[in-house]
Amino acid sequence: MAVLYQLDDVQVVLASTRGAPPALDGVTLHIAAGERVALVGSNGSGKSTLLRVLHGLLAPSAGTAQRQAGLKQAMLFQRPVLLRLSVQNNLALALWLHGMGWHAARHAALEALAHAGLQGVAARSGRQLSVGQTQRVALARALALAPEVLLLDEPTASLDPHSKRLVEATVQAYGGTTVFASHNLGQVKRLATRVLYLEQGRVLADLPVTEFFDQNRLQAHSAAAAHFVKGEAIS
Repeated sequence: MAVLYQLDDVQVVLASTRGAPPALDGVTLHIAAGERVALVGSNGSGKSTLLRVLHGLLAPSAGTAQRQAGLKQAMLFQRPVLLRLSVQNNLALALWLHGMGWHAARHAALEALAHAGLQGVAARSGRQLSVGQTQRVALARALALAPEVLLLDEPTASLDPHSKRLVEATVQAYGGTTVFASHNLGQVKRLATRVLYLEQGRVLADLPVTEFFDQNRLQAHSAAAAHFVKGEAIS
């Protein structure tokens, strides 16, 4: 499989936290096409920072981060923002900014919303949606760009169970490479093929999902990761 991302001894020191430990510290990893990689760990462990480095929104303070040339990627943030436009035009604007003609972009936006079961909100303002609807629209907007890689930061945080199921189903149906941060270990088991456990900016475990949830194997690999999993509910 083609390697899409290669990080070598990456360190990230955030300007807003000078004097604090690095947000990422000595991270070396690669991600290949077709993988579904989950990032787990407590708040502040470096999951969101790692996603931003992969996307290119953050440059390493030290080390190197490389992406496959021309890689098409889209990122869904934990709290996505929609403009004060119709939902259809929120999607159409993203497509237009990526080079599609406006008429074609509006048509493609409707198709993307219909595919996500959101055609009923197409004419509503992007600022008048529920939290769950906003997240689903933002995901539909990301997928409308036909990315090769989908980067997701806590895609179902604060969503009700019904909205969580809908978002998970959409992610499961997506055929490309996925890298997502999640506190929901049940979701990790359902969606991931590989799991990275981060603590204080370091990757302490990097295992296939079946091995990550085998307590004996995980304990042998990383006692800290095993302790984390043991203390979290899986549902």
